[in-house]
Amino acid sequence: MLTILGFAMIATFLVLIMMKKMSPIAALVLIPALFCVFVGKGAHLGDYVIDGVSSLAPTAAMLMFAIVYFGVMIDVGLFDPIVRAILKFCKADPMRVVVGTALLAAIVSLDGDGSTTFMITVSAMYPLYKRLKMSLVVMTGVAAMANGVMNTLPWGGPTARAATALKVDATDIFVPMIPALAVGLVAVVVLAYVLGLRERRRVGTLTLDEALVREPETETVLVGAGAGAGAVSGGSGARTGADRGAAGGSGEAADGDAGSGGASDDGFQGLDPNRPTLRPKLYWFNALLTVALLTAMIMELLPIPVLFLLGAALALTVNFPHIPDQKARIAAHADNVLNVSGMVFAAAVFTGVLTGTGMVDHMANWLVDTIPDGMGPQMGLVTGLLSLPLTYFMSNDGFYFGVLPVLAEAGQAHGVSTLEIARASIVGQPLHMSSPLVPAVYVLVGMAKVEFGDHTRFVVKWAVLTSLVILAAGILFGII
Repeated sequence: MLTILGFAMIATFLVLIMMKKMSPIAALVLIPALFCVFVGKGAHLGDYVIDGVSSLAPTAAMLMFAIVYFGVMIDVGLFDPIVRAILKFCKADPMRVVVGTALLAAIVSLDGDGSTTFMITVSAMYPLYKRLKMSLVVMTGVAAMANGVMNTLPWGGPTARAATALKVDATDIFVPMIPALAVGLVAVVVLAYVLGLRERRRVGTLTLDEALVREPETETVLVGAGAGAGAVSGGSGARTGADRGAAGGSGEAADGDAGSGGASDDGFQGLDPNRPTLRPKLYWFNALLTVALLTAMIMELLPIPVLFLLGAALALTVNFPHIPDQKARIAAHADNVLNVSGMVFAAAVFTGVLTGTGMVDHMANWLVDTIPDGMGPQMGLVTGLLSLPLTYFMSNDGFYFGVLPVLAEAGQAHGVSTLEIARASIVGQPLHMSSPLVPAVYVLVGMAKVEFGDHTRFVVKWAVLTSLVILAAGILFGII
């Protein structure tokens, strides 16, 4: 019964948000509360929610201060050279823009943190997508898949969890998988190329000068990415040839105006080279601070929430020594902070009920029990296939510490090594990064002003395809 209710709860949540009948925050809170009553454990709802909030509170704190930190870095101009380089590569060609999105997301993902990747990627690419009238779900989908492939780095989380759960070395899991993961990354770039060609046919192309036409602005850094409602200038502004594209051409939230809030952004408002928040004299200080922060994060010198808290405080103090300026910067990013932290705490209700009622355990056991005995020698393939739905509908902790050991024991009974099972378990990460249980995805859709349901409807099929490509490559190369 718990198995059926667990799947029904997840299906109800996905259907309602994809049909836009409920907002993600409301669905994450109300649906599990309702199912908790159905299970007959409504009296324990408070305990489940508190447990869920307690487990996700460090993540929420990390995201809050990470948004402030990287928002300040965008304000002061740290990423301006990256944006200019991307613009030169993209040349206002939609195909190049989408490929550039994939490459940028993959490169930034080397730090192992999805939230950081999405903040930087959206900050750099959002203005160009808006000016060219490109589909914003293409941006969020490509960025999520590229980050998902790179999320398998030993310091990214899943590989470390698999190594810990199965008591093997993370290097022994990751290094042999490099060829298969490289194929997966190439698949993302090829997919970006195909989607870019589709966008090019839909909206046409501009010259770079046309794409960079800006309307008058007061104090703008990046619309919806590091700038709050108060930092966006009004007015619709003049438009150029980009308007030749139909806003809804691909039927996939092409204009993104139904997103999660923020000010009007009908025209292109990119980086303002004369904005008052720039700190060119402090550029190398900010660059070194960011490198030091990411290095400390990778080396795990301190918990990540503590690192971002310290980094945000230091960045604000050095770049904006006057208290009114600091308050203005915090206020400018408050919208993103509130949206993301609210979503994380709402997700805590969902995960708390799933775990507390035992639905997760029953769902996992049911899936494992349905594996036919004849598939025993193919447990590597089975694990890879199961990693797609299980890491999407469960947290990484739930899958790697709860389900993976059971799969590994079943594999060992049929002569399949633990390392093969561990390698197969990470192939579902391109899909996992768009799971409603991943806090970072709310940073992505929130900053891009894309409805979570639109993102889900677009990305799932492509993410599944990417994961299957990685799995097939692993089998072909004899890794799995």
